[in-house]
Amino acid sequence: MRRIVLALCALLASPAAPAQQAYPQKPIRYIVPFPAGGIADIFARIIGARLGERWGQPIVVENRAGAGGNIGADLVAKSAPDGYTLLMGSIGTQALNANLYRSMPYDAAKDFTPIALVIEAESLLALHPSVAANTPQELIALARAQSGKLTCGSAGVGTTSHLACELFKSMAKVDIVHVPYKGNVPAITDLLSGQTSMIFATMPTVLPHVKAGKLKGIAVLGNTRLPAAPEFPALAETLPGFEVNNWVGTFGPAEMPAPVVEKWNAAILAVMSAPEVRQRLVNEGARHTPMAPGQFAAFVAAETAKWAKLIREVGIHAD
Repeated sequence: MRRIVLALCALLASPAAPAQQAYPQKPIRYIVPFPAGGIADIFARIIGARLGERWGQPIVVENRAGAGGNIGADLVAKSAPDGYTLLMGSIGTQALNANLYRSMPYDAAKDFTPIALVIEAESLLALHPSVAANTPQELIALARAQSGKLTCGSAGVGTTSHLACELFKSMAKVDIVHVPYKGNVPAITDLLSGQTSMIFATMPTVLPHVKAGKLKGIAVLGNTRLPAAPEFPALAETLPGFEVNNWVGTFGPAEMPAPVVEKWNAAILAVMSAPEVRQRLVNEGARHTPMAPGQFAAFVAAETAKWAKLIREVGIHAD
């Protein structure tokens, strides 16, 4: 009996095999559901490179574009929830598309684990110089006086530039004609030539033209002024509650292990808080708001509800 007890004691005292190996143990796929070069792709590569070096495992960024981001997002939704296939999702894939497309391959609310908000890209309301308005108040007055005559270009039906235009029309109670394009570049090109009156577009795409005097910037679309461009008031100063941000964040499949979610959340916060990354955000009119996974989930739910209401009211469809 004594020998049995001693054997049991020795077994209990010996180092036990870990219940679970430390994460990560193999390469990680970071799916970007858009073409290379956009904000989702750029920041996925920044995060992937830094964490891959820190964790000793490659983080491979894969661009799986198509259907407004639905193809890449669906790939992640149907992957194993082990933390080795993640998504750099966007306001489109996670909050807009479910209400824009009549048929969706995934359920944005149920098929993903929200991990971390990465960035919110600030946008600017810019006018052609011929438009006789220099402030949001003057633009609203002009739009009411010339009902149906002003035009608003966008990057396409259902994009944030389109929805910002529709939100402005709804809140300001004005009639402005929406003109959709296939991307920001042709929309801005026509605005520069005076074919349209205005656009709601991300800062990096229009700010250079404003600084060159080719367009007039009259308001940012976040709820506060930007420290990097305090000369532009927030549109919310004229239309309380107005806020449009083109955001991206990291998601995994549903039911991911909590320790892996927390590890990614903390790591993204560390990367986005690095001085050189913070300076880049300032230069590009963007910001990072630290959020715990639960806070990020609530943020996504609020964005979904906000835009669902507008999309239903206006009757927008992307297909």
